[in-house]
Amino acid sequence: MKAIVYTKYGPPDVLQLKEVEKPTPKDNEVLIRIYATVVTAEDPRARSGTFPPLFWLLGRILTGLIRPKNPILGGVLAGEIEAVGKDVKIFKEGDQVFGINLKGAGAYAEYKCLHEEKVLAIKPANMTYEEAAAANGAITALPFLRDKGNIQSGQKVLIYGASGSVGTNAVQVAKYFGAEVTGVCSTTNLELVKSLGADKVIDYTKEDFTKTGQTYDIIFDTVGKSSFSRCKSSLKQRGIYLTTVVGLVDLLQVLWTSMVGSKKAKFMTAGLRPSSEMTKDLIFSKELMEAGKIKPVIDRRYPLEQIAEAHRYVEKGHKKGNVVITVVGSK
Repeated sequence: MKAIVYTKYGPPDVLQLKEVEKPTPKDNEVLIRIYATVVTAEDPRARSGTFPPLFWLLGRILTGLIRPKNPILGGVLAGEIEAVGKDVKIFKEGDQVFGINLKGAGAYAEYKCLHEEKVLAIKPANMTYEEAAAANGAITALPFLRDKGNIQSGQKVLIYGASGSVGTNAVQVAKYFGAEVTGVCSTTNLELVKSLGADKVIDYTKEDFTKTGQTYDIIFDTVGKSSFSRCKSSLKQRGIYLTTVVGLVDLLQVLWTSMVGSKKAKFMTAGLRPSSEMTKDLIFSKELMEAGKIKPVIDRRYPLEQIAEAHRYVEKGHKKGNVVITVVGSK
């Protein structure tokens, strides 16, 4: 089978299209023919071996201290089950599925074997494989807003980085829970964020939301570009600041506010939760998508052989929603 392989950390050119052995499912595994995957913001970090200082060691332990532990990247997939192991009970051959395999990766390939109890579900009936692969951001947005933020109907919620993969989903998830949503993004993405249901949009190139005098029940920074100290004055009493990226100062603020004060800073590693929890959220997001409450946003599409170019684009940090890789049909 064809796969994108990297054997050393480095720039996008370390990603090479190669022929590798097609996997065979174990008794409790399914073999998925992958139709689409995505390049997440985390993929270039894993490829280059560069992680935030606070998480550098953890990142390298997960991906490989000296060289990549897993030569095939890709933690998101959508495809069709081609074969099942003899003990598989949840899925059958021909099932159209989508899922997330952040710890094991391996989706930059034509085939992947997954344990049937990993984060896998039947894909939304009203979506293509590419759209299903692009739905991964909901698995981060949901637990942050619902579990850490305890989002409630009628609350005022601000989403910083509202045009990214997590941000576009966070806007829609917050609207689903009945919040009044303000999205913060750049000039070129204002209309996109409005189209997703945001009640208000702020162009961060022209206006600083912390200086508007508005206060919010939840401020969710989906891109790690703000801080609790900067946003504190924009939080209501008992307001919550959520962030997907933390440095040492942020972590100390999370610990400090857990003990002192009414305004809280919170963080979680959404992708490292138990598979059972993530699968429930995957199924819930599927139901939301089938009901038209969430629609994935696709910025660009690349064939598998152009994945290095996709990495270069994602590394610029300006993607809108998701960058999808079409696997089937790649040469």
